[in-house]
Amino acid sequence: MLDLLNISKTFNPGTVNEKKALDRVSLHLDKGEFVTIVGSNGAGKSTLFHAIAGAFYVDEGSIDLDGEDITFQPEYRRSRELGRLFQDPMKGTAPHMTIEENLSLAYLRAGKPRNAYFSRITKKDKEFFRQQLSLLGMGLEDRMRQPVGLLSGGQRQALTLLMATLVPPKLLLLDEHTAALDPATAEKVLSLTQDIVARQNITCLMVTHNMKHALDLGTRTLMMDAGRIVLDLSGEERKGLTVEDLLSRFRAGAGKDLDNDRILLS
Repeated sequence: MLDLLNISKTFNPGTVNEKKALDRVSLHLDKGEFVTIVGSNGAGKSTLFHAIAGAFYVDEGSIDLDGEDITFQPEYRRSRELGRLFQDPMKGTAPHMTIEENLSLAYLRAGKPRNAYFSRITKKDKEFFRQQLSLLGMGLEDRMRQPVGLLSGGQRQALTLLMATLVPPKLLLLDEHTAALDPATAEKVLSLTQDIVARQNITCLMVTHNMKHALDLGTRTLMMDAGRIVLDLSGEERKGLTVEDLLSRFRAGAGKDLDNDRILLS
């Protein structure tokens, strides 16, 4: 479903602020894989997501999604095939629009023909929205006419997750999407994430700062350092690993200890 071949990105080249954020990264994802990614600040995790989503073009290498070369495809075109959640629950929704209007925008953008500029939401579509909202277990199906700005952070993040998957994307990018939530709400959103990804068989990349989540969730774990993937674990090799094992593997792959307190204390 996703093929990255030797992609690199350097910011501010030729200046004192030069930073090589991605260093010849290659990665292959099969359809339906759920991959977790861990790494310190500056390891290149979010930069990798920006490169895949098209926030900038990579300096070298290629990006293929479902057999299509999207290396130089603009961000707005890629967004029709990609779902993405950010750490900030305030991103991804329009606060002054209602829940129904937010869902309508997401549905029309991803689910209708490219030339259907004047498509309308039907009564059947609204019933579909209500049904999908009920699966969140937050009572939002009874608040479809309320502005999204009245929702809590957890409710907004759950709604954003639903918007990103209302029409199943080819690839779902989750950039620490529960980090800003309280522990109980974070577990609720993670559970919803697992349910939706499994039910729709969505290919997913999830950045997390929680080492235990990195091992417990999904089917594969990557660790990044200095713009490179230094560890790639799946199958029997990943099964039964502890956090201490993961830290040891990171030390062997990166040649240094993981020194991020936020990750170590999570």
